[in-house]
Order: sequence, then C-alpha cells, then structure tokens
Amino acid sequence: MDIRVGDILKMKKEHPCGSREMLVLRIGADFKLRCTGCGHEFMTPRAKCEKKIRSVIREADE
Repeated sequence: MDIRVGDILKMKKEHPCGSREMLVLRIGADFKLRCTGCGHEFMTPRAKCEKKIRSVIREADE
C-alpha cells in the first residue's frame, strides 16, 4: 500500500473522539499518526494499521 507522509487516512473504526481521519506523520515499520479531531498522536505497527484503512486522501502533487 502506497502511503506517504502528509496523507490523511480514513479509518474503518472511529477514534474515541469521533473522528475517522488520521494524518500520517512518520512511516516505516510503524506509522506515527495524528487524529485530525482531537490532535492525539500515537504510533501503531504498519501491518495492523494497513488492515484498518478504508481510503487514503492525498493532496494533488503540483
């Protein structure tokens, strides 16, 4: 799955604050994500995170 820093991931399940969108801050074996609703930052294993992604929202490259 092609995920880049700066992408917004729309997840299958909601974060406890109610938002489904997460901003990608770091990629590698783990992803560092920031909830767009409450701003909470957390790290999660790549394999676990890729299963929970519904879609990737990417800004158009200029």
